[in-house]
Amino acid sequence: MKILKYLLVGFVFGIVLTKSEAVSWYRIYEMFHFQSFHMYGIIVTAIITGLIGIQLIKRRKLNDIKGNPIDIQDKEVGNARYWIGGISFGLGWALVGSCPGPIFILLGAGFLSVGFVLIGALLGTFLYGVIKDKLPH
Repeated sequence: MKILKYLLVGFVFGIVLTKSEAVSWYRIYEMFHFQSFHMYGIIVTAIITGLIGIQLIKRRKLNDIKGNPIDIQDKEVGNARYWIGGISFGLGWALVGSCPGPIFILLGAGFLSVGFVLIGALLGTFLYGVIKDKLPH
C-alpha cells in the first residue's frame, strides 16, 4: 500500500514537470542562453517552496510519517565541494539538456534516447560511490 503513495506522488510530479515544460530541452536551452525566465521562475519557486517547508518543519518541530522527529542538520559554511558539485551538476545538465528528475519522465513519454542519459547518470553515481572515500569531504 505504501508504494502506491510513492507512485501517486511520482505521477503528480511528472505531470507538473511536463505541464510546466520543465522537461523541455528547448526550455533548458533557453535558460542556459539566458533567453527566457521560464526555467529560472520554476527553480526560484522550488527554492522558495523548500525554504518555507524547511522553516515549517524546524519551527513546528514536525515529525515524519512514523512519528519520529525530523532533524535537519545545518550545512557546513561555503566549501569547495559545493562549488565543484554544483559546477559538475550544471555542466552535465547543460550538456545533456536534462536534470535527473525529468529523465524518468522523458523515458515514460517515449524519448528512448534518454536511456543513454540514465545509464550515464547511474554510472556517475556508481563512480562517485567507488571514489567517495578518496575525496576531500
